[in-house]
Amino acid sequence: MCIFEGAKETRHELKGRDGGIYFGFIKNVKAGTRYGFRVEGPWAPELGLRFDPSKLLVDPYAWALDAPFTYHPDLAMRDKDTATHVPKSVVQAPLGDVARQAYRRPEFIYELGVKSFSKLHLDIPEHKRGTIAALAEKPAIAHLSKLGVDTIELMPITAWIDERHLHALGLYNAWGYNPVQFFAPDPRLAPGGLEEIQGTIKVLHDNSFRVILDVVLNHSGESDQYGPTLCLRGLDSAAYYAHSRGELVNDAGCGNTINLNQPHVMEMVLAALRHWVLKAGVDGFRFDLATVMGRMVDGFHKDAPLLKAIENDPVLSTCILIAEPWDIGPGGYQLGNFPNAWPEWNDRYRDEVRKFWRGDPYSANALATRLAGSSDLFSHKRPSASINFISAHDGFTLKDIVTYSTKDNFNNGEDNRDGKNGEVTWLNGDVKALLATLFLSRGTLMLTAGDEFGRTQSGNNNAYAQDNNVTWLDWKNADQDLISYVSKLMELRKSLNHFFADEFLSGMPDKKTNLPDAQWFNEKGNAFEWNNGTCDYLGLALGKDNARIALVFNASNSSQPINLSPRQNYVWQKIFCSKMGDDCPADSVSIFKEIGKS
Repeated sequence: MCIFEGAKETRHELKGRDGGIYFGFIKNVKAGTRYGFRVEGPWAPELGLRFDPSKLLVDPYAWALDAPFTYHPDLAMRDKDTATHVPKSVVQAPLGDVARQAYRRPEFIYELGVKSFSKLHLDIPEHKRGTIAALAEKPAIAHLSKLGVDTIELMPITAWIDERHLHALGLYNAWGYNPVQFFAPDPRLAPGGLEEIQGTIKVLHDNSFRVILDVVLNHSGESDQYGPTLCLRGLDSAAYYAHSRGELVNDAGCGNTINLNQPHVMEMVLAALRHWVLKAGVDGFRFDLATVMGRMVDGFHKDAPLLKAIENDPVLSTCILIAEPWDIGPGGYQLGNFPNAWPEWNDRYRDEVRKFWRGDPYSANALATRLAGSSDLFSHKRPSASINFISAHDGFTLKDIVTYSTKDNFNNGEDNRDGKNGEVTWLNGDVKALLATLFLSRGTLMLTAGDEFGRTQSGNNNAYAQDNNVTWLDWKNADQDLISYVSKLMELRKSLNHFFADEFLSGMPDKKTNLPDAQWFNEKGNAFEWNNGTCDYLGLALGKDNARIALVFNASNSSQPINLSPRQNYVWQKIFCSKMGDDCPADSVSIFKEIGKS
């Protein structure tokens, strides 16, 4: 263990040993003490062993670091001392557990990058812009409240390092999906440390928001065999990382894969999750590339040790738990296969909604399934298990979906090879129709920060390396009309909430009213023809108790008035349209309510 006083380093050998645990007692260590580790052992990469005492290592359990990680070539070179390049772990005084909020199922999730959200927000004090603390400021609270958000999802906030190729390009990681450590917040986002996060979350709780963290447990920023040695690699690479035939497994596509089936690694991860709940006050987690968490030797299992441990944990089992149900490893796409209590990001919703509005053949059939809660994927759960989104942090922004037909990622320095090819777009489309579809779908809706006011990344659909105006939200030029529109959509959804209960539609009539809970119809008011491959009009009448509304999704090039017959002594009255014009203008979403004749 290496203690630092300024630039002076004092090394203390840990002479005690119990199995694989080394220990010792060091006098005069107190809160604020800066330290790190150096580990001696064999250098045998073919066996996964990469011990190098020239490398200063961060404590994987540290709650605080004295500086952010900055890439330097020496970090990846053997026998190069790195004490001047590696942040020091900082001893923290014990903290009591924070008061916890009662579990509440998310209905409207707002995904945001901490820095990008407030960096250019002129109504927030300058010294807080780009930090966690900015979220507790009145302008941020007011904006979130106006939208009707109930759950805030923070993109990764634990200490990360830039990918090594960015260093030469003068680029910096803007997303944080390259963590080195799972307990300590990144000092750039939380200069006030854990106390800053605690205070911010308390303010958000006091304003009726829940807060979940996007956590990356699938890989670390130590990357592939040519990556830096910063923490886990120098402590025990063979145990912390998955290997196959002497090579690092790369199921996450980032150079390595955390070996989550190793008991002490799993315990570290569980401890980190509990830490964020009990010491920071977060209400849950979204797990990046979560298939890694359930992959065993013979494939994915929803009862894999880590998933089972989370389900059985007295703290974590009471949290919001959301899976991104895919990675690039074998059998990596597992949408619908996570434990019953876990909602999942639904990329099929994203793509199939876009395809309908673009006019793809048979896309109305798929849209119907997504509007109704994706029972093909979640029939064993509930519609709320489907996290519905049109766009997210990766991929085109909502505005760019209707503005660009192909990606433009050249500024990332990879000759436009990075990012998703062939992303579904709707050139010259209407974002209001896309948003209305999202808010009128069964399931849990998610919006990415800035999409409510027309953010653009100029066609970059993989802007992870753009820690600049490409990803920083442009509040000055925000589309206030679109913000108000989103706010109205959420108010409308709440007013019609009984029509969007967390249950799947059956199409069967109610025993008391004889009113079916769902009736699909076409532009003529007849039963929808599911074999009509060119259909660009989809209607859905929803019945509840003795009330009925009709949703019309008109992707045609002309107005198509509603022709569904109302009940006797009732008429259809339009209560919403995503576009001005006749009853159902082209490329629009309309809502009609059945009202009694006066």
